[in-house]
Formats: sequence, structure tokens, C-alpha cells
Amino acid sequence: MKLLITGGAGFIGSNLARLAVAQGHAVTVVDQLTYAGNRASLTDLEGKPGFAFVQADICDGEAIRRILGEQSPEKILHLAAESHVDRSIDGPGAFVATNVTGTFTLLQAALGYWRTMSGAPRDAFRFVHVSTDEVFGSLGPTEKPFDETTPYAPHSPYSASKAASDHLVRAWHDTYGLPVVVTNCSNNYGPYQFPEKLIPVVILKCLRGEPIPVYGKGENIRDWLYVDDHARGLLLAAEKGVAGRTYCFGGDNERRNLELVQALCGLLDELRPRADGQPHADAITFVVDRPGHDQRYAINARRARAELGWAPRADFPSLLRQTVQWYLDNPAWTQAILDGSYRLERLGRG
Repeated sequence: MKLLITGGAGFIGSNLARLAVAQGHAVTVVDQLTYAGNRASLTDLEGKPGFAFVQADICDGEAIRRILGEQSPEKILHLAAESHVDRSIDGPGAFVATNVTGTFTLLQAALGYWRTMSGAPRDAFRFVHVSTDEVFGSLGPTEKPFDETTPYAPHSPYSASKAASDHLVRAWHDTYGLPVVVTNCSNNYGPYQFPEKLIPVVILKCLRGEPIPVYGKGENIRDWLYVDDHARGLLLAAEKGVAGRTYCFGGDNERRNLELVQALCGLLDELRPRADGQPHADAITFVVDRPGHDQRYAINARRARAELGWAPRADFPSLLRQTVQWYLDNPAWTQAILDGSYRLERLGRG
């Protein structure tokens, strides 16, 4: 397939681009390289046949139309988004601009591009819009997991902006016929995740001997999906997804936040023990809970299993260990973000 991936220098996007190139697909990454976009996450792809990077803002319709004309993708996988809940609480405007207006602009450009296509390429074209389980709101302890029929009930500016973009994408299918696929996923983990998210935060706090913040009592529950499993699902959705349908991807792997933090601390006790010999978990500190913090997320991925032949890998302990080891083995990648030098690299290469 010939793919255009927006937000491809981010966490999920860079892992998706890497897997797509490994599978032999031609990949063009489009990324504005805002704070969460890191060109260093794509270093191993630079110069490979079939890979291209273009720095552009999805809100710039002229630029997007030009890129589509030049690259002629068969599929668009739209991952560009503002994504951190805490940032959305402090500055919701950027989330509306990127997630809502940016998606609208991209849809308009894609619609114009698709209308110029003909024959088999037009029939095979898909606009895959990558969303989140947070648009569904919060589950109670015994409620059944989210699926494609769950009503939307977003609680944060982030999830509300993603819900709005989901509705726009479906409207462009229903009104204009644009062949779209919407996906919703549970919490991803793995390499190249921006170090403001829970798993890299815990790892870095342990390494630096700092208090490990846990919201509330750590009782919030999340379903954890390995990023490569998610990327496999997205490529299958692009290839096999039925236009107008939604597919949910989950890890079948619910964990309380405190349980996850303790597991990470235990791995670091083994892989990078404290100098004083004390357990890393001693540094866990409970902090005031986030406003509107959803209690539980869980995904039922039966449609993806049945229609796409997709399933997550079940070996969470091994994959979590691999994730921790990646951060231990790649301190320069993380340090460049923490000291801000990755932004200077962006300016030099963008």
C-alpha cells in the first residue's frame, strides 16, 4: 500500500510508520513537529526506499492538498492530534484547533483528492481516522467494555475534541461518500512514547530518584494495548476495513494504575536498582486527582477480530519488560526531550 500518515513523528505514528515500512509499504509521514512530534523517532527510517517525511500543519489546507497531489497515497491514516488530557485542561484551544479544525481541513483536502481518483485506486482508497476510547466516557466496575455501539460521553477537553472529530469523519462519509474508517483504541504503551505519559513518567522518576506521582488512590483502571499490536490493527483497517465502519482495538488487559506503577517499580528494582537498595515503590506519592478523571476504560474488540483477523498479543509482562528495557537502552532519546534539544534538532532538519 502507498500510505500517508499524519502525526507520524509521534508515539503511535512513528511505530506505525516503522511497521508499515517493514511490511514493504511506501510511507509518507506528515507532521508539524509540535512539542510531541519528534523527528528522532523516525531516525532509523530516514533514507530507506519508500519513506518520505514532510513537515506540514494539517490545518494548512493548501499544503495538504499539495502533498496529496505529490504523494498520491492510496490510504490516509490520520493520527495527528493533541492528545494529553492534562494539557487539554490547561489549554483547550490547541485541542480544538488541531483535533477539530485540523481534521476538518484534512477531510476537505482528502475529499477533493478522492474525487479525482478513478478505477481500482478510488475503490481501494480509505481515510482511517484514529481515535480513542476516551470519547466513550467512563465505565463502572461491572459495566461491559466499550464497543462500536457505545454512546459517546466525553469528559475532558481532549476527549470532547476527539469526539467532535469522529463525528466530522462519519459525516463526510454519510454526506459526501468519502470512504472512511474510524478506529478507537485503549491506552497504548511501548517505545518512543512522549515522557509525560504514565509509563515513561514512572520509569524516568525511578531513574532520577524522584517521587512517583499517582492520581488519587491509583484505583483508576485502564486497558493497555501494545503499540505494535495497535499499528497492526490500523494497517489491517486500512487494507480490509469496510467504508463507514468503526473498529475498536483493545488489549484485553485491564490494570489499576497503582498495580501498573508497582509492576514498573518491580521491573526497575531488577533492571536498574536504587543505589540505597530500597525498592523503587517507596517513592510512590499519591497526588490530588485530575478533574473529570474517568474511572475505567475497557475495549471489546470482537469486530476487529471477526472482520480484520486481528488480535492483541497476550504476553503483557514480557511486553512491559521490553518497554522498560527500551527506555533504559535509549537514554539519549529521552534526554533530548527533557532538555529541549530535540526541538533544536527539529528546527535544523525540518
